[in-house]
Amino acid sequence: MSVPARLDEYLIAPVFARAQVLARPCPVPVAAGVYGWWFRELPADIDTSGCRTRDGLTLLYTGISPRRPPQNGRAPSRQTLRTRITYHYRGNAEGSTLRKTLGCLLGAELGIDLRRYGSGTRRHFGTGEAILNRWLEANAFVSWIACDTPWVVEEELIQYLDVPLNIDTNSHNAFYPKLKEVRAAAVRHANELPVLPNPGRSRVV
Repeated sequence: MSVPARLDEYLIAPVFARAQVLARPCPVPVAAGVYGWWFRELPADIDTSGCRTRDGLTLLYTGISPRRPPQNGRAPSRQTLRTRITYHYRGNAEGSTLRKTLGCLLGAELGIDLRRYGSGTRRHFGTGEAILNRWLEANAFVSWIACDTPWVVEEELIQYLDVPLNIDTNSHNAFYPKLKEVRAAAVRHANELPVLPNPGRSRVV
C-alpha cells in the first residue's frame, strides 16, 4: 500500500479545540481541504491499537470539504473547510455524519436520543445537541490541511490510516460493522417514535 503524499503534513498539522475554532476571527481557512478529528475520550469501546495518536489524543475520523464534484452536471458544492468544520462543532446530526455517529455511540452515556423533528424527514438529537456540544468541547479536536482535490487525498488516507469513525470507503475497518449497526438501530428507534416539533438551534449552556 503506497503512503499518501500528504500524510506527514496531515498528521502534524496544528490541532484546535472547539472554542478556538468558533472564536473570531476563525482560524479555519475558507479553502478546500482535508481535516482530521482527534479525541481525548473515546466515544465507544474501540480498538485504537492501530490509530495514530499525539499529545494524549487519538485520530478517529477524517473528512473533506467540499465533497467530490457531481458528475451529473449539477453545480459543485460551495462548502469550505471553515463551513464544514464549524458545522460539525455547532450544527446538528441531520447535517453532520460525525455528530450523528458520536451521538448514537454516546446516547446512553449522555442521555440523548436520535428523533424525528419538524416534517419528520429530519433526524437529530434535538435539545440533546447542546449536550453533545459540551462533550465535543471537552473531547474533540480538529486539524486540517488545504488541498485542491480533497476527495482524492481522503481516499488515500482512509486506505492507509485506521480511522474507525469513518463510514464511506471504510468497510475494511474492524469497527465498521459495529458502527453501522449502532447507527441503524438509532434510526429504527427514531422511526418508531412520534415526530416532535422542531426545537430550534442548539447552543451550549
